[in-house]
Amino acid sequence: MIKPSRLKKGDRVAILSLSRGLLGESFVSHNLEIASKRLIEFGLEPVVMKNALKGIDYLEKHPQARAEDLIEAFSDPNIKGIICAIGGNNTYRTLPYLLENQKFTELVKNNPKIFTGFSDTTVNHLMFYKLGLTTYYGMSLIPDIGEISTHMLPYTEKYFKYYLSTSPSYERILPSNIWYEERSDFSAKAIGTDRVSHQDLKGFELLQGQPVFEGRLLGGCIDSLYDMLSPYTHVDEPLIIDKYSIFPSLEDWKEKILFIETSEIKETPETFKKMLAKLKEKNIFDVISGIIFGKPQDEVFYEEYKKILVESVDNKNLPIAYNINFGHATPRCILPLGITVRVNIEKQEIQLLESPFAD
Repeated sequence: MIKPSRLKKGDRVAILSLSRGLLGESFVSHNLEIASKRLIEFGLEPVVMKNALKGIDYLEKHPQARAEDLIEAFSDPNIKGIICAIGGNNTYRTLPYLLENQKFTELVKNNPKIFTGFSDTTVNHLMFYKLGLTTYYGMSLIPDIGEISTHMLPYTEKYFKYYLSTSPSYERILPSNIWYEERSDFSAKAIGTDRVSHQDLKGFELLQGQPVFEGRLLGGCIDSLYDMLSPYTHVDEPLIIDKYSIFPSLEDWKEKILFIETSEIKETPETFKKMLAKLKEKNIFDVISGIIFGKPQDEVFYEEYKKILVESVDNKNLPIAYNINFGHATPRCILPLGITVRVNIEKQEIQLLESPFAD
């Protein structure tokens, strides 16, 4: 895997809308303002790409405009990092404009940059994995850096700072002792109000298998993975995913640690079971070395998902760790794709066995 360097003081970071064009709507302008100020305080220079603020309707109809911003960001040697505004559900429509552009694929390999985001950004992460670039299933601009509390959520900020060269080496992921409810009011009127928080005494839970296991990280949001394999949301998505070989092959999954988490939709247990069944059809659970599962947002269906996960995997020897702080539930850590980690439930840690960055 090609690893990008961490961000240095004065580095420019691109802000893109690769999926839903939410960032261009007036009702989230305060999130952009807050996030830009925080990035500057981190010593970075935010650069909003030319199409990122064109709004939901325009970017829905013009996936090529979203792709153009990503190509331009990789073309600019002064841009060292890329932050996705938020997820969505049709990132796949950018794939033809990216993977049929030889210049872009060469830039990814020869001019690597930090790329961070989650949710439907899973499509981008797996695209970059195919191209050999380490990317980071981590923070997005609107919900994380643009968090409307007085400060970023402390745990999220701690892990975001690992992108910066001034921080210590990123060596391990520990459980957060606090989890937060999702907001019901994201408006400017709510600026300065804290999220409702709860103590989390459960830590990382072992559902089955050995408490210590190793492998390279690979995965994403299960909703997005399901959409890649099923015409449930978009009829043409599985066709495009298959055409460009975005979903990893069974060989790619061998000895990997599958990381998966559920979205803000909070899918019913019945739908969750269908999603896992689609992964099982690909025989993934027979070849991976373990699973780490993110905390469900607001802990909705927390116990139900555990039971379904074990039953659906149907491989009692496969280790499954649960309640990991990544994905849609807050706060969030960073999971670097393609990097080898050791999950140790006894020590309540996920140790990175190699640096996720070039430096």
